[in-house]
Amino acid sequence: MKKFVSIAALTVSCFAAPSAFAGAGGGCHFHGHAPVKEALVVGCASDYKDSLASKGKIDASWKSVRLDKAETVEGKNMKEWKLTFKNPAEKDATKQTLYMFYTLTGNFIAANFTGK
Repeated sequence: MKKFVSIAALTVSCFAAPSAFAGAGGGCHFHGHAPVKEALVVGCASDYKDSLASKGKIDASWKSVRLDKAETVEGKNMKEWKLTFKNPAEKDATKQTLYMFYTLTGNFIAANFTGK
């Protein structure tokens, strides 16, 4: 009987666990080969930018900055998303533009102030 209850509990927990695949409300970690829509990658990049600001990796003023531009560019090995955020409140002119790169399938690659 204990074995049956254990197996039933394990089975229920597997079905109740959140999916590892991205979808509506699924987060920003994607599996698969289909390109994601621009709105989805923009949302992920905005969340990541806010997370960087919350952690003190970039100035807190970045939290209020909205996306300036989203485009697909030719990366080192493949096409990728390049998202640009501009913060005129940033005092250091070399850090007024934040670039984020994502695969076309929506996975984070890098963030920097150089755009490369």
